[in-house]
Amino acid sequence: MAQKNETGRRVPSMGRVLVIAGSDPSGGAGIQADIKTITMLGQYAATAITAITVQNTLGVRKAVGIEPKVIADQINAVLEDIGADAVKTGMLHSADVVETVVGTLRTSGFRGSLVVDPVMVASSGDRLVDDAAVSIVREQLIPMAALVTPNLPEAGVLANRTVSTKADMLDAGRAIKDMGASAVLMKGGHLDSDVLTDFLITGDDVLEISQPKLSTRHTHGTGCTFASALAALLAGGDDIETAFPVAHRFVQEAIAHAPGFGAGHGPLGHASVKL
Repeated sequence: MAQKNETGRRVPSMGRVLVIAGSDPSGGAGIQADIKTITMLGQYAATAITAITVQNTLGVRKAVGIEPKVIADQINAVLEDIGADAVKTGMLHSADVVETVVGTLRTSGFRGSLVVDPVMVASSGDRLVDDAAVSIVREQLIPMAALVTPNLPEAGVLANRTVSTKADMLDAGRAIKDMGASAVLMKGGHLDSDVLTDFLITGDDVLEISQPKLSTRHTHGTGCTFASALAALLAGGDDIETAFPVAHRFVQEAIAHAPGFGAGHGPLGHASVKL
């Protein structure tokens, strides 16, 4: 965050983002996409890894969870030394892990912005977390969040309803906000439409961004990238209304500049983004 020097003038400094999420060895999603995004937006990325995955652009082959105590130790090691202006959560694969993250953030005295990317449903449609974990996310993690960033399947799980239209997105987003989040970003990439529509729900206000979808298979890690971009901008001092269009543009530019790697859903071109 910006600080003041002895003359009283504001001096720019890096915002600090702690990402609590899983690792993707192919570099397209998870911790790797988070670090690229935060770095490209001029902020400092630190991490606490929750799971090691075996995956590439063709899919996830295996996931091995990190012991909850080790996750807590990573979080505490970062917060007690470097600190964090924002925390972004990604893959929290079990009830024990969600409880550990909630408890550790509470006892640490963290007072920055918490961005929750509720990674709950695989691209195949398979659930990645059980009902116990979903309940704890609803009851304990979301009430701590400055922002929750679900896609349509994740919003459906959280709000316990089908989300397939723009009206459904608004209804589900408001239901998630009523769980205690300060704001909810409903991502419309799964809508059956040639137009991409995202809604930012804050209080009674709704901000909408709509534009034609890019025709590409290179979309691996878009959700991670969007949430991390928002966390980076919040850590840098932006408010959520200002951060929303910038983060949206970052993701669209990263998709447009995808390097074309992989035989499946390829990674984004984070390093080629020029905002």
